[in-house]
Amino acid sequence: MSLDTPQAGTRRERLTAHEALQRLEHERSSRLSQLRAMGEVTPDGQEQAMAAQKETVKRVLTEVEAAFARVQDGSYGVCGNCSEAIPVERLEILPHTPFCVPCQRSAG
Repeated sequence: MSLDTPQAGTRRERLTAHEALQRLEHERSSRLSQLRAMGEVTPDGQEQAMAAQKETVKRVLTEVEAAFARVQDGSYGVCGNCSEAIPVERLEILPHTPFCVPCQRSAG
């Protein structure tokens, strides 16, 4: 093994732009599929719950689109509040997040 080869278990500090875009594309595709499915199934008496779910999915889609813009301008992976790097593990789970965990918690 070369000294230049990263060892297994080495933590990366940032996602590459390509990785970020792949995760965001997947997130957008999933949310759009959810919206399509919600539009097809509307049992009687559940309109209010369905409307709330649709609004949540639309909000997440807006956040995903904002994350695409952050990738483009180079600010993706940097907390919008404290300007610290957002841990890669958080971005892998929630690729559209604009905040690190402590700032998200304080925002409430």
